[in-house]
Amino acid sequence: MRIIIGIGNPGNRYQFNRHNVGFQFLDYFADKKTLRFKPSKFDYYFAEGESNNNPFILLKPSSYVNNSGIPVLAAIEEYKIPLSDLLVIIDDINIPISSIRIRKAGGDGGHNGLGSIIYHLNSQEFPRLRIGIGNDFKSGNLPDYVLSDFNQEEVKELVKIFDTCSSLVDEFINDGFKKMLNSYSQIFNSENLNGKTD
Repeated sequence: MRIIIGIGNPGNRYQFNRHNVGFQFLDYFADKKTLRFKPSKFDYYFAEGESNNNPFILLKPSSYVNNSGIPVLAAIEEYKIPLSDLLVIIDDINIPISSIRIRKAGGDGGHNGLGSIIYHLNSQEFPRLRIGIGNDFKSGNLPDYVLSDFNQEEVKELVKIFDTCSSLVDEFINDGFKKMLNSYSQIFNSENLNGKTD
């Protein structure tokens, strides 16, 4: 069992925000798998699926970004999975739109949602996939920027990278992080896309 967690804020007003790109990707991935999210007894929505006989769960916290760690911890305890079987998908202002970065572990990089997860799990040892949202904002305008919507051209770029992310998430579900990392390296070496590992 592997769990894929997207980070974002609940509610229609935030649906297309940059900060909600984790939710947006999970919705895209769920559509490809013809899955629907449903409420749980905890503070998250989830969708259950299977890939090549490998079960997985897509999970969207119903808390706000800054409290993401509470429902993530609840899911870990409910399904009793090791942290290596958890993949967190978040936005990243430090890389351009349509670029991605994957890591096996590490700090929060200034992302409050990721910081909350690290705090509540008491560990940095879990994989994450960061999707770039750019940083075209003036000093002091970060909150307004991450809570603004993507424009039409940016949405087109996101759809392209979402398709690549879907392939990588499939690899993670079927074979774990190492296989995903190998596929990631092959994709970006062959297509010359702006992906990074660190």
